[in-house]
Amino acid sequence: MTTLPELVIASANPDKVAEIAIVLEGAAILLPRPEEMADVVEDGATLEENARLKASAVCTFTNKPSVADDTGLEIDALGGAPGVYSARFAGDDATYEQNLEKVLIELEGVPMDQRTARFRTVALIRYPDGSELIANGTVEGHINETPLGDEGFGYDPLFVPVEGNGTTFAQMGVEKHKFSHRGRAFRSLGLKLKELKN
Repeated sequence: MTTLPELVIASANPDKVAEIAIVLEGAAILLPRPEEMADVVEDGATLEENARLKASAVCTFTNKPSVADDTGLEIDALGGAPGVYSARFAGDDATYEQNLEKVLIELEGVPMDQRTARFRTVALIRYPDGSELIANGTVEGHINETPLGDEGFGYDPLFVPVEGNGTTFAQMGVEKHKFSHRGRAFRSLGLKLKELKN
């Protein structure tokens, strides 16, 4: 029986951890981020830089392989914003609802055919020897005019993926993982982990 690699998860966001655990099931065993560890300042200019900052900090703190991700929502009508600032679009301590509200205000009056957007996720594993595994995931869609659904988190109530059936991520439940940005990035990362063992 093959033993699965253990990874310390850098995120302290329970919503994100739950999603990652579902996607990486059978590829890795996730260990919780140490509670006594200080928050990591995410001041990278790109999603990859932020994922690396988080994974590296946890890896250094625990001396174990660590996994982190960073996700951005890119709205074409806003020039790609909020992008790397998605989690704090409405301010450093913004809630999900405040970020949603800011997006809707910024897009007020923008017709549906100009509300195209995509989610991007960079998932990264950092090892104590400094080596890394990196995977990316992207999903295209558009921003709805009103939030719909109570599943998921973040911008999920506004994002309608092209490949879905016209519902928002927040209306889908676990169906979301089939083609979500985070699902794609972590499935790809899981495959790379399995290749390492072979």
